[in-house]
Amino acid sequence: MAGGGSSDAELLRGFKTLAVSRPDPAAAVYEVRLNRPAQRNALSPEAFAEIPRAMSLLDRLPAARAVVLSASGPHFCAGIELGAPGSPLAAVPGRGADPAAAAEGLRRGILDLQAALTAVELCRKPVIAAVHGACVGGGVELVAACDIRYCSGDATFVLKEVDMAIVADLGALQRLPRIVGYGNAADLALTGRTITALEAKEMGLVSRVFDSKQELDAAVAKIAKA
Repeated sequence: MAGGGSSDAELLRGFKTLAVSRPDPAAAVYEVRLNRPAQRNALSPEAFAEIPRAMSLLDRLPAARAVVLSASGPHFCAGIELGAPGSPLAAVPGRGADPAAAAEGLRRGILDLQAALTAVELCRKPVIAAVHGACVGGGVELVAACDIRYCSGDATFVLKEVDMAIVADLGALQRLPRIVGYGNAADLALTGRTITALEAKEMGLVSRVFDSKQELDAAVAKIAKA
């Protein structure tokens, strides 16, 4: 119980990029909501620090039996905030900088980003993604780390990294083949095309599609309580 109490106290400290709550006090379900709607919930360095913190706390919290991952605003996630200060992907080596040191710094930074999303996968409580609107790049990587994925009919999914001449290297290339099969994963990663909610359902990326975000939220809450 001591561990649970400390986790509860830590959750009450709050987050800057997430909103973590227990919507129904009678249910053992917690919601982790991406909460930067003005930035379309783009994943900033601070978000990458807070996601594993939230998942670790919920993993240790006895009162949490399931976790719902959702998002505020009209879109689920616009991907990684590439130009954010402190992002390893935004670091530009200065003139005369050691290229080996710069490459090692980038490598370590990417490993940190990968570990942040792996924290979702490692959480011992079932993590259910509720996706609406656009789910882009890092957002797809994030939901691929969840145990179950549902979406509303307006949801779209795209891995945009290929259009920026970079690799989807936060785990999607390892997780997606297990979820949608190698062919579909290669299609998404190499073409950068956007797929609709119905196509996502057909290839197995999501389990069910709901007509609206309201129906999605209600259904996911019911499923999480089951």
